[in-house]
Amino acid sequence: MTIQKIVIFLNQCVAMRFIVSLLFLFVLVRVTSAQKLKVSENRRFLVTEDGQPFFYMADTAWELFHRCNREEALMYLEKRKEQGFNVIQAVALAELDGLNTPNPYGETPLINNNPESPNPAYFEHVDFIIKKADSLGMYIALLPTWGDKLNTKSWGVGPEVFNKKNAYRFGQWIGTRYQTYDNIIWIIGGDRNPREQSNDIEVWNQMAEGVASGAGGYDRTLMSYHPQPKEYGGSSTWFHDEDWLDFNMHQTGHCANQGTYKHINHDYNLIPKKPVLDGEPLYEDHPNCFNAKELGHSLPEDIRRIMYWNIFAGAFGQTYGCHDVWQMFRGDEEGINQPLRPWPVALNLPMANQVKHLKNLMLSRPFLTRIPDQSMILAEQEENDDYIIATRDETGGYAMIYFPTGKSVDLNLSVLSSGSLKSWWYDPRTGNAYLDKTIENKSSIIVTPPTSGKGHDWVLILDSTDQDFPIPGKPPIK
Repeated sequence: MTIQKIVIFLNQCVAMRFIVSLLFLFVLVRVTSAQKLKVSENRRFLVTEDGQPFFYMADTAWELFHRCNREEALMYLEKRKEQGFNVIQAVALAELDGLNTPNPYGETPLINNNPESPNPAYFEHVDFIIKKADSLGMYIALLPTWGDKLNTKSWGVGPEVFNKKNAYRFGQWIGTRYQTYDNIIWIIGGDRNPREQSNDIEVWNQMAEGVASGAGGYDRTLMSYHPQPKEYGGSSTWFHDEDWLDFNMHQTGHCANQGTYKHINHDYNLIPKKPVLDGEPLYEDHPNCFNAKELGHSLPEDIRRIMYWNIFAGAFGQTYGCHDVWQMFRGDEEGINQPLRPWPVALNLPMANQVKHLKNLMLSRPFLTRIPDQSMILAEQEENDDYIIATRDETGGYAMIYFPTGKSVDLNLSVLSSGSLKSWWYDPRTGNAYLDKTIENKSSIIVTPPTSGKGHDWVLILDSTDQDFPIPGKPPIK
C-alpha cells in the first residue's frame, strides 16, 4: 500500500468516526430531549409527538426561577427526575414580590415594572432552567405571571401591572421567546378566579392569545389556566370554549376532606371534550385548611387518596406539591403559612417518593382507552374518606378499583370482557403488586382488601385472562 493510499484510508477512518460521533450525539439528544405534547385523538389525554401516552406527573415549584440559583435549580431538577416527575410547574413573574425582589443574580423580570419591557438578563436564567429540564426529558408548565400582577384584592403584593393591551404584548413576547422549546406547557392565570364586573377574563384571554401568536399558533401551544378553588368547574367556568384552552385545570385546595373526584367528574362530562386534571391539590407539609393549630399538617394518606380519586375519576395526570418546596423556603426567612423545614430537606418527604407509583401503575395498562366507571361499585356510598372509586378499559380488558381505607365492597364485574379475571393487589405506598386468586366474572361479588383502616389504601387490579399485561406498576416486557 502506497503512502498516498494510507493517508486516504486514515482520512476515511477519521471521517467515519466523525459521522458515528454525530449519530451518537443525535441519538443522545433525541433520547434526553422532551418530545412536543398534544391532546390525544379522543380528547381525554396527552400524548407525545409519536403518539405515546403521557402521564402528567408534576411537582409545584412556583418560586424556582425567582429564588433558586443555577446550582440549586440543577439539584432540584435532577432530584425530581430521579423521583419520577416529568413536569415542573413554575412562574416567570413570581408570586413572592416577584417584580421587585431580584433573583439570585440581582435581576428583576420587568424594566420599570412595565410588561412591555421584559428584562432579558432575568429571562436568561429562566432559559437556563428550561433547557436543563429539557435535557432531562422534563417539561416546564410555565405560568407567564402570578395572578397578583392583575388582582391583589384578596392577597399578594403585586403590583397590578396588566391590562388588555400589555397582557397581549407580554404574552406575545414570551411566546416568541420560547416558540422553539418543545418542553413548554403554558398555564395562564396564577391562583386567581376572574372577578365579576371586571375585565379580568378579557385580560387573561389577551395574554393567552398573545402567547399563541408569539409561539406560532394554537397548534404550537398546549395551554390551560390555573384558578383558585371553586365549586364544580375550575378553568372551564370561564374559558372552556376558548380555542387556546387545550385542557382544564382545577385547584382543589388544601383541606384533607374534599371530594376532589367531583371536580374532575364535572369537567370530564363537559362538551366539547377536553382533558382535565387537578393542578393544585393538598400539599405535603401544608397546614390543613390553613389551620395547623387545630387541624395539624397534611398526611401522606390524605394526599394519596386525593390523587387516586382524581385519576380514577378521569384525570389525565396529577400534580403534587410540597409547602416547603413551592416557596423554596430556606429556614432563615419568614415563610408563608408555616412551612416546616428547608426545601432541600423536604425534597425527600414520603409522598414525593410515592407519586411515581401512581404514574407507573396507570402506564402499566392501556392508558388511552381508560374511562371512569362507578357502575362497578354496587353499594351506596357516603361521600367521605372511605369513598371507593373505579376505572377501567373501555373494551373491558382490565379494571382498577381504589379502596382508600380498605373497606369491603360489592362489585359488578360484568363490564369486563372475559369469564374469569386475574386479580392483583397494588400497594400505593410501595408500588409493590401481589398476585391474588383468579376471580369468576360475576355481576355481584364482595371484595375485601388485604388490610383496612386509615392509611391502609389499596388498588385492586382485575385483568381479563385473555390479556397479557405485565405486573401492575411495571413496564411491558419487550
